Amino acid sequence: MIKAVFFDLDDTLLWDEKSVKNAFENTCKIAAGKYGLDPDELEKSVRENARKIYASYDTYEFTKMIGINPFEGLWANFLDEGEAFGKLKEIAPEYRIKAWTAGLKDIGIDDPKFGAELAETFPRERKKTALLFEDALEVLDELKGKYRLLMLTNGSPDLQNTKLDLTPELVPYFEQIVISGDFGKGKPDPTIFEHALELLSLKNHEVIMVGDNLHTDILGAERAGIASVWINRQQKESGKPIPTYEISSLQELLPIIESHP
Repeated sequence: MIKAVFFDLDDTLLWDEKSVKNAFENTCKIAAGKYGLDPDELEKSVRENARKIYASYDTYEFTKMIGINPFEGLWANFLDEGEAFGKLKEIAPEYRIKAWTAGLKDIGIDDPKFGAELAETFPRERKKTALLFEDALEVLDELKGKYRLLMLTNGSPDLQNTKLDLTPELVPYFEQIVISGDFGKGKPDPTIFEHALELLSLKNHEVIMVGDNLHTDILGAERAGIASVWINRQQKESGKPIPTYEISSLQELLPIIESHP
């Protein structure tokens, strides 16, 4: 019988992808106003350069292990403990400027000073656009009191807590919030799932994991022997690993949990 539900945060409860998109759109509109460029073209160019530059740093393997993506790096401060986070804190300002300046340059605008301005604009815009999915609070209300709730999220503790500060209505639902950067390893490593189980003094067959990412949430749950629910809102093609259940809306969740053997 299920006693607890583990929830991923980004793009499961918090619509991070949309928030990032909004921040890019608002920042690129400023550039369009100055140079008459195509904002969509600039966004694509900055995203490509961000990925490439982010992967060039020697912190890249650490960010993959903890689960911090290039676009989080464009607005995170990394005010976290530990040598690796210290390096990220040092790198972040330069990384942002490089990504925006190279993005501009690739579409024909060589203006490092303006690139630096856009690098400062993006984090401000991202903080204005914290969005929850419409069904998130409604479903958490349904579950609260019936099941114990734990949030299991990859990322920098400073950044993930900033996201939670921007959406304070989420926090009271959760008995525990586990962030990979605090633990030292991220999903899909099974040890972070085992740590979460220990916090609630539960066995793997007593919990179910809900997340949007097959390669972190679902694979990690599988490795830890935990049943999983893949929230597939965008009707992505399923692959491996195979989740225990697949849903397109969180509103489908409660009946699944109640009927799970």
